[in-house]
Amino acid sequence: MRLFLIFTLLFFISVLSLAGENSDTSLCAEAIRYDFELIGNKSSVQVIHAQTKFLPSWGGGVFKPEQPATMGNYRYSVYNCETGELFYQKGFSPLFYEWRLTAEANNRYRSYEHSAHFPRLANNVKIEIQNRDSLNQWNTLFADTVFIADNRILDEKYVVPDIDTVMYSGNSSKKIDLVFLSEGYTRDQLPKFVSDVKRLADSLFEAAPYCNFKNRFNIFAVKVPSAESGCDMPTKDEYRNTAFDSHYNTFGSYRYLTTSAMKDIYDVLDGIGWDHIVLLVNTDRYGGGGFYNFYSICTVDNEKSPFVFIHEFGHAFAGLADEYYYSEPGNDDFYSPEWEPWEPNISTLHDFDKKWKTMIEPGIPVPTSRDSTYIDKVGVFEGGGYQEKGVYSPFQTCWMKEQAAGKFCPVCQKAIEEVILKQSK
Repeated sequence: MRLFLIFTLLFFISVLSLAGENSDTSLCAEAIRYDFELIGNKSSVQVIHAQTKFLPSWGGGVFKPEQPATMGNYRYSVYNCETGELFYQKGFSPLFYEWRLTAEANNRYRSYEHSAHFPRLANNVKIEIQNRDSLNQWNTLFADTVFIADNRILDEKYVVPDIDTVMYSGNSSKKIDLVFLSEGYTRDQLPKFVSDVKRLADSLFEAAPYCNFKNRFNIFAVKVPSAESGCDMPTKDEYRNTAFDSHYNTFGSYRYLTTSAMKDIYDVLDGIGWDHIVLLVNTDRYGGGGFYNFYSICTVDNEKSPFVFIHEFGHAFAGLADEYYYSEPGNDDFYSPEWEPWEPNISTLHDFDKKWKTMIEPGIPVPTSRDSTYIDKVGVFEGGGYQEKGVYSPFQTCWMKEQAAGKFCPVCQKAIEEVILKQSK
C-alpha cells in the first residue's frame, strides 16, 4: 500500500509539473489514447479507428515543434483545431511494417493493434497517421477529428497497477520513464520479476552511453501475473496462458519473440504515465525483439539475456538498425538505394552528408575496407541492415551487430545520447 501511495503521488506531481511547464496553456495534465488498427497486405494499408479514451496522466514529455519526428516508418501528428498548429508528433516502427515485407503479405490481409498517445487539449484536435511511401516521403493514410465533448470517448476510472519503483531519479516530466511489464510470470513468481528488472536495468546502466546518464531515467516494474509461466513456442506446439500472449517464431524466425496484444498492454498502463515499454518474458530461451517508439521484449534467464535486452532496447529507444547482414538472396527488401534510411547507424550513401560523415577521420577512405587497418575506426563499411551489398555501417563491429563487440560503436553511442538529451533534463 505504501508503494502504491508513493507511486501515485509521484505521477500526480509529474503531470502537474508538465502542465505548468508546457507553453501551450490549452494543455491539460491528462492524456488521450486514440486506438486504431493498421490493416493491409503488401500493396495496401488502411487505418481503422477503434476507440478513444481520456487518460488521467501524461508521461510522454513536452513536444517541441522545431524538432519534428523524422524517424520511424510511421508517425502520427496532432493539431490544435482552434489554431491549426502542430502540438504533438511521434514517429514509430510497428511490427505491421515488417509483416508487409513477408511472403504471406502477398496473399492475405492482416490487422495489427496500435494506439496514439498524446496530451489532452481543452478543445478539439485533428490527428493524422502517416507512413513512408516508395520514395521515402511521408504519405497521409488517415485523418480524424477528436471532438472533446463526444460522449463516445471513454472516460473511465483507471486503477494504478501493482508497481515497484526500481529507480527514481526525479519528476517524470523531466526524466525518461521506463516501464517493465511482467510476461509469463505467475503470481508467486512476481518477486523474481522485480529482481530480473533490477538485474537487466543494471546491465543497461553499465553500458556507454547510458552509464553517463543514469540520473535521467526512472525505472518501474509493473507486476502483471500470468496464469502460466513462459510463453508460446508454436513450432514445438507449446502454448502458455500469459498476460500479453507473447510468442516465438514471428514470421518464421525461431528466435524472433514478439506480441501483438497491444490493447492488453495499454489497458494495464492506462492509469499511469510512461515513455518506453519493455516486456520481460520469464523463460531461458534465447530471443527478443525491438520496435522504435513501440516496445522492446526479451527473455530473462538466457546467458545472453543482458545483451539481447540492450540490443533490442537500442532499436526501440534510439531507432538503431541491425548492423548484421546475410549473403543469401531475399534480404534486399528493407532498404532501397534510391533513398537514405532514417536509422542513424546505416546508410545507402544516397545522402550520406546527413549521417556520420563528420565523425570520419581525414584519410579514411569511403567506402572503407573491412580489414585490420580500420578495426577501431569510424568508417563506411559495406554490409548492414541485413544486406551484404548496398547498405553501409559505421564500424566493423558493434552491439547492433554482435555480442562479441562488447559495446556500442561511437555512432550508435552518439545517437543514443542525442535521444536521452532530447527526452530528459
